[in-house]
Amino acid sequence: MAVDRAEEIGAGAGGDAVAAEAAVRTYPVAPGLRLNVRSGPGTDYGIVRVLPEGVSVPIFCQAPGTNVSGPYGTTNIWDNIDNGQYVSDAYVQTGSDGYIASRCG
Repeated sequence: MAVDRAEEIGAGAGGDAVAAEAAVRTYPVAPGLRLNVRSGPGTDYGIVRVLPEGVSVPIFCQAPGTNVSGPYGTTNIWDNIDNGQYVSDAYVQTGSDGYIASRCG
C-alpha cells in the first residue's frame, strides 16, 4: 500500500526522491530477537526504541562504530535504518561481512 501511495506522489514534482525511498531494500533481523535501536553507531549511544521479533529493516547507509558480536558474526558496522537510528549489522542478515551500502556521511 505504501508503494502505491509513493507511485501516486511520484507523478508530481519531487517524485523521483519518493520513488527512490520506496525502492530501498530491506533485510531481516535475526529471528527470535528484539533488537535495540540506538541514536548513533555504537553501544555508547542511547536506545531510542526496540524492534520487535520478525521484522526487516531498510539500510540507508552504514557507519563504523563499536564492535558487536551477534548471530551473523562480529563486526563494527552499524546500519542506519532511519534518521538518527542505528542497529548493529551483527544482527541483520545482509548476506555479507562487509559494507553493502554507502557510508553515512
